[in-house]
Amino acid sequence: MSKKLEQLDMEYVDAIMIIDHTGKIVYSVRYNPRFDDESKLEDFKDIIDKNILEVYPTLDVEESTIINCLKHGIPKYEDNQVFYDYKGRVYNTQNLTLPIIKSGKILGAIEISKDITRIEELSDKNKKSIQIPSKENNKNNRIIAKYNFEDILTKNEEMKENIHKCKMVANSISSVLVYGETGTGKELFVQSIHNYSCRKNKPFIAQNCAALPESLFESILFGSVKGAFTGAIDKAGLFEQANGGTLFLDEINSMPINLQAKLLRVLQDGYVRRVGDSKDRKVDVRIMAAMNEEPMEALDKGHIREDLLYRLNVVSIKLVPLRERKEDISLYVNLFIKQYNQKLDKNVSGISKEVERLFYEYNWPGNVRELQHIIEASINMVDKGLIEVRHLPIYLSENIENRDLKDNIYEIKPLNEAIEELEKRMIVNSLKKTDGNISKASNYLSIPRQTLHYKINKYNIEVNRYVK
Repeated sequence: MSKKLEQLDMEYVDAIMIIDHTGKIVYSVRYNPRFDDESKLEDFKDIIDKNILEVYPTLDVEESTIINCLKHGIPKYEDNQVFYDYKGRVYNTQNLTLPIIKSGKILGAIEISKDITRIEELSDKNKKSIQIPSKENNKNNRIIAKYNFEDILTKNEEMKENIHKCKMVANSISSVLVYGETGTGKELFVQSIHNYSCRKNKPFIAQNCAALPESLFESILFGSVKGAFTGAIDKAGLFEQANGGTLFLDEINSMPINLQAKLLRVLQDGYVRRVGDSKDRKVDVRIMAAMNEEPMEALDKGHIREDLLYRLNVVSIKLVPLRERKEDISLYVNLFIKQYNQKLDKNVSGISKEVERLFYEYNWPGNVRELQHIIEASINMVDKGLIEVRHLPIYLSENIENRDLKDNIYEIKPLNEAIEELEKRMIVNSLKKTDGNISKASNYLSIPRQTLHYKINKYNIEVNRYVK
């Protein structure tokens, strides 16, 4: 846990917001005494189903707690975030943001915040900090490409070949397309290519194309000039910010089709034109893109233009899902245990044989990211020793129970013995679900309470183990 989270000081909150994985606001309420009830009701109607950057256009994509939480899938806390909304109203807030994760996939984020605008009046410095970055301070928007090829752990031959291929093309000017399922490490490969290239000391700019509304995408990508549209200022776009370096466009298949044509022209000509401007600007940018579906499948579904796909797909890297390279599981387990032992001040030494067996049989729909979240969740449940099945998230522990039940059904043994084993397991499962309540368990099993008592005694089942 970070020092900021440890020092969390939010004795009350006055706003809640939930966004989905695309950045769309699905719920928002602000109990703020500075705004009357009528304006709060209007706000709710106006902002639902809109992208967060439409509602709060001055949010810094790289510094916003909710956008970073959505991107990285980890809790974020900020004790002084300043921004304006679409009506020009200023906010100064303390925020605690938590990711919404299922099976290793980031589904969205929920943010609770406390308005401290009245407590901490905005200084001139704070007011300046919310301006959209100009060409002079674009360096503040750069993402540090922190990963190198040494950070990619694998025993898989296909993944090793991917690393070799990436090193060969690192200094090329050609575009690179990395594709694979969510959680397979696409940005890890892209950052490694950048850091292995002659551009490593130049800007690395990353943008998730699914996180931006179509109305803002063009100005963010290409920039704008003052007066181009309401609220527009002279602002460099991502291409200008990445000049001399690398621009990484994640989920490129989520970019609006009409903008894909404009992107293609920049890739072909090497010039960008800011929205509302009449002159072109020369840029030297290496494009790397990523998508979470097969390129030809994206083409068939109309998610990407054919001409843009062929322009981006000069070098293509297909990442292997974890279920097809299970020899790598032990590498990641050891890595994540080491990391979270340090972060959470624990002394976990490894996983049990039963957990190891489950990990190798599990399908891993969320890939490496899911494995990472499972290790983090499990280490929170144990101080030292081995991670056991009981420490795993519920959906995984249920998976092992169902698997064992299936194994028992198909194992050849005397019929009466198999039936007794099945009956005992069903009784135990019903007691677990009802926290040891025999009456409720008998209803689950559709048998009289007395009959259940008899069978509990017959199989020597300890009911107290399941009472909470």
